[in-house]
Amino acid sequence: MAMVFHGQSFVASLPHRQTLIGDHRMTSANPASPARRNGVRRHIGRGLAIAASMAVLVGCEDKNTFVAPPPPKVDVATPVQRPVTRYIEATGNTAPIKSVDLVARVQGFLQTIDYQDGTFVKQGTQLFTIEPETYKLKLEQAQAAEAGAQASLRQAEADYKRQAELVQRQAVSQATLDTSTSNRDNAQANLQQAQANTKLAEVNYGYTKVTAPFDGIVSAHMVSIGELVGVSSPTQLATIVAMDPIYVNFTVNEQDVLRIRAEAARRGMTAANLKQFPIQIGLQTETGYPHEGHLDYVAPTLNQSTGTLAVRGLVPNDKRVLLPGYFVRVRVPFDQEKNALLVPDTALGSDQGGRYLLVVNGDNIVEQRMVQIGSVDNGLRVIESGLKPDDRVVIAGLLRVIPGQKIDPQATKIDQSQASAK
Repeated sequence: MAMVFHGQSFVASLPHRQTLIGDHRMTSANPASPARRNGVRRHIGRGLAIAASMAVLVGCEDKNTFVAPPPPKVDVATPVQRPVTRYIEATGNTAPIKSVDLVARVQGFLQTIDYQDGTFVKQGTQLFTIEPETYKLKLEQAQAAEAGAQASLRQAEADYKRQAELVQRQAVSQATLDTSTSNRDNAQANLQQAQANTKLAEVNYGYTKVTAPFDGIVSAHMVSIGELVGVSSPTQLATIVAMDPIYVNFTVNEQDVLRIRAEAARRGMTAANLKQFPIQIGLQTETGYPHEGHLDYVAPTLNQSTGTLAVRGLVPNDKRVLLPGYFVRVRVPFDQEKNALLVPDTALGSDQGGRYLLVVNGDNIVEQRMVQIGSVDNGLRVIESGLKPDDRVVIAGLLRVIPGQKIDPQATKIDQSQASAK
């Protein structure tokens, strides 16, 4: 399309001026005054500008074609290959290996409290005293009765011997010997009863002093000095808890149980040897798993309602960092793979089908690859299946690419610092 400007028609459209020269009337298209000449020039300029604009627009319409943007630049890298220890990870709670309620086993007034609340005590340390005088007197009374029973027994035995000799000489009747024999037996029984009463009095007297049954930390006392305790039932005085070592209780799902048993069978281990498996413990505020111990107990059956197996570990706790009731992270190493494949967690996506990676093929086309993931090892995620060592994985800019899109891959490497930074 082109535009032609007709100058003659444009000039004809201008206003005319007539001039009389002699007998002739002359008509001129030029204005007679400068102002009129300026108006004409402006009119001509506007016409030329309109014509030029239309020509430019026509030229643009002829050359306006779509140009596709270049493929986006995306960072890709091959997965890291290195030896990895496989773990079974779980969560659990710590529990004391020993925990005992200290109670008053005899009735009386509490006389002394011989420890500071919350302190660590050794086995045998005296903690409470409950009115010992009464029970000491009862012990002395029982001891005196025992001494009297011993004297009666000696007299009965001497009398029995005399009567036995007299019967042999036929100096007394057999009935007299029978009476002496009965007296001797009764004396023996009385002595045994007196000895039992003495022992019982000794036990009750010992209960007036409440001591620590093992090394541990004693809680705050629950009674006050002068309070009557043990009236109708044992009165709880305090609680003592053993802190070293400490139990860690957790559960393992059925799939992990099958994996552990398969690994144990491969190693030739029996169920009794499962205690050789180490465990590692970490608190919520700790990095990694700084506390180590070993398995202590495995339940013989699975819980059918939850599909889990109860497991217990034993962890040294000499510094008493772990307190009973803590929520802890637990992992149990059970296998080691020499050439595991690892990628950053940020490279993983998820949808209804599970976890996936975006992989670039030989034509630089993005493909979605479903994978099975494992544990995290030093900041990188272990890929159990679905990935090859030479696959190029999109590790950055996942939001800029979609499966089936062609990209401009920027080769890079995955290292520990990169994984930690992301």
